Amino acid sequence: MQVQSKVVIIDFGSQYTQLIARRIREAGVYSEIHPCIIGLDELKALEPSALVLSGGPASVGSPDSPLVDPAFFGLDIPVLGICYGMHLIAHTFGGSVEPSMNREYGRSTLEFVNDCPLWDALQDKDNLIVWMSHGDTVLVPPPGFEILARTSSVDIAAMGNQEKKVYAVQFHPEVAHTEDGFKILHNFLFKVAGLKPDWSMSSFIESTISSMRDAIGDEHVVCGLSGGIDSTVVAVLLHKAIGKRLHCILVDNGVLRQGEGEEVVETLSEHFDLNLKYVQAQERFLSRLEGVEDPELKRKIIGHTFIEVFDEEAGSIPGVKWLAQGTLYPDVIESVSFKGPSAVIKSHHNVGGLPEQMNLKLVEPLRELFKDEVRKVAVELDIPDIFVWRHPFPGPGLAIRVIGEITADRLEILRKADRIVQNELHASDWYRKVWQGFAVLLPLKTVGVMGDERTYENVIALRIVDSVDAMTADWSRIPSEILAGISNRIINEVQGVNRVVFDISSKPPSTIEWE
Repeated sequence: MQVQSKVVIIDFGSQYTQLIARRIREAGVYSEIHPCIIGLDELKALEPSALVLSGGPASVGSPDSPLVDPAFFGLDIPVLGICYGMHLIAHTFGGSVEPSMNREYGRSTLEFVNDCPLWDALQDKDNLIVWMSHGDTVLVPPPGFEILARTSSVDIAAMGNQEKKVYAVQFHPEVAHTEDGFKILHNFLFKVAGLKPDWSMSSFIESTISSMRDAIGDEHVVCGLSGGIDSTVVAVLLHKAIGKRLHCILVDNGVLRQGEGEEVVETLSEHFDLNLKYVQAQERFLSRLEGVEDPELKRKIIGHTFIEVFDEEAGSIPGVKWLAQGTLYPDVIESVSFKGPSAVIKSHHNVGGLPEQMNLKLVEPLRELFKDEVRKVAVELDIPDIFVWRHPFPGPGLAIRVIGEITADRLEILRKADRIVQNELHASDWYRKVWQGFAVLLPLKTVGVMGDERTYENVIALRIVDSVDAMTADWSRIPSEILAGISNRIINEVQGVNRVVFDISSKPPSTIEWE
């Protein structure tokens, strides 16, 4: 998408980097994240309007600490350093950075020393609560930098060279715990950098449709539909761009939820004038998954098989040269380490599972978007609520919610349990309140008692979380009576289950999915 304002975030490994990107986009400015190994020429090619240096776990004085080319600061664009980014700025410009006596983590009160545009229109300049998380401290600011703020434990909590428009803060303005943190970022974007808020979902739609139409030309596109918000938005965008040259395919891979294939076909046929083919390939997928327990291998098998099926189906359609996918920005971020491709959280079937050689070119119109932005696009496109608010469902489907080996019996148990979860969340009006809720079948059995007889049967885990963009998540504080109802129904109605547990872990350190 073409925008006039673009903020590039250099990632040094902070758990909050994605939040920086989200906050900047919320302000109406496009932002994107790049690893700290990015070179100067690569950065110049991005044509950034401003630069943000993220936090990170390293100590800037260590021999292996991540650094950037000092020429980054000679691009004549505003720069904001956060936490480690502040230490890097101090280190690069000749200041002094030393390990703190004690690592500071948590809330602290900011005291303003000098005025600057970052502090414009803050609500409470006397008692501003900020969130700290650092092990190093700037002891002496670099030449040309002035101290802007301090706390009771940090003499230099913010500093800046206002002539060069280079600012640095020790605290994290991107997290909710920092009062007026969004306003501080807003001030950097508009008061310091003078950017324009030209990132909106309506402008994204217009630009994306135009760019896809130009890129695809007269060729045809095949698009895999699942009924989820991502693939539905992709299909509607492409349909607006190229019309009937879009060929949608719904593949039943054998690991869909109960009745899902038929429900999706019926609903999509009713609401949209799409070319849609329903391919039932359950046997092929399940035979290849037989005996496989490793979650990464499951993902790759399903990813490769999807591409194989699409290639076969596309071969019968004249002129098909493209494969459309609903890849989102979190997929891209999680599949590339901040240090490069050497360490990843997990592969995604639509990012890490593709073969090296494909017969089709990829079109990924949502690759720039976070999940909540996709929902905003869906609303702009007048897509029905049944798609807009449908909970995320992973590409590998129930294959990564059946922990361990996948069998027909285990899939049937999970399908029935998950259907109860969905029904109860809808009936209690909690479906729209949570980000995602589903059942997981664990690879163990426990002792129970039913009808005065001993049982030794399966365990279902409930995973219900709150989130905004899936980059971070916390377990939902759903009322106990709803959980009790779900548990009772599963144990009473799903043969082979005698225990239900509730997952109360957050992301990070856990992920939303179990595999």
